[in-house]
Amino acid sequence: MPMWNPWRGCHRFSEGCAHCYIHKGDSKRGVDTNEIVKTDHFFAPIEKNKSGAYKMKPDQLVYLCFSTDFLLQDADLWREECWAMIRERTDLRFLFLTKRIERFMDCVPSDWGDGYDNVIVGCTVENQIRAEERLPVFMRLPIKHKDIICQPMISAIDLSPYLEGVELVVVGGESDREARPLDYDWVLTIRQQCIAQNVSFEFRQCGTYFIKEGKTYTLNVRQLCAQAKKADINFLASQL
Repeated sequence: MPMWNPWRGCHRFSEGCAHCYIHKGDSKRGVDTNEIVKTDHFFAPIEKNKSGAYKMKPDQLVYLCFSTDFLLQDADLWREECWAMIRERTDLRFLFLTKRIERFMDCVPSDWGDGYDNVIVGCTVENQIRAEERLPVFMRLPIKHKDIICQPMISAIDLSPYLEGVELVVVGGESDREARPLDYDWVLTIRQQCIAQNVSFEFRQCGTYFIKEGKTYTLNVRQLCAQAKKADINFLASQL
């Protein structure tokens, strides 16, 4: 699936950012993650080949700003151009995740109305405190396609009061030598909350330190997604 990062760089914002892979990778390359700059791929969705066709083929899900935050204040001057490209490419679906959901209405275009059909917004919450802070705001927003992302999940979370109108919940652990552990009971509890309200659920990845039945396992980062898939606990909501 295509990635679109119109800018690079981000700022740590809450507990879930403590071991951010973007900051770690930039540090190894000597790059200052706190410097927010436009990338050479800013216009990727509307770039065309010599025959005049879009290089980014239609009918795909585009991961937008997966190495930063689409609602980052530093990018306010550039976002309107991005919305214009999203409007142009109605043949694509765009997904972005954010920890800054309180900025949402300050960042949408004037014609947003009750949302664009081709935009999915994922509100990221890492613990109960952030869930109670962000999700009441998220519930009230005019967004046609809403996901909740609990990754990295660093504590038990009760999502049951906030699942109305949500299409998908994603759960995953943290991958880092200093990672906080992921307890499988937390994962199963959220899964049951989703099933009870007919919301799709995906266990995206285990954590480096994974607790199951009281025992802590240390997993290689290359195993995290495969082990989550092996658990075979994803749930697809029925279409009522």
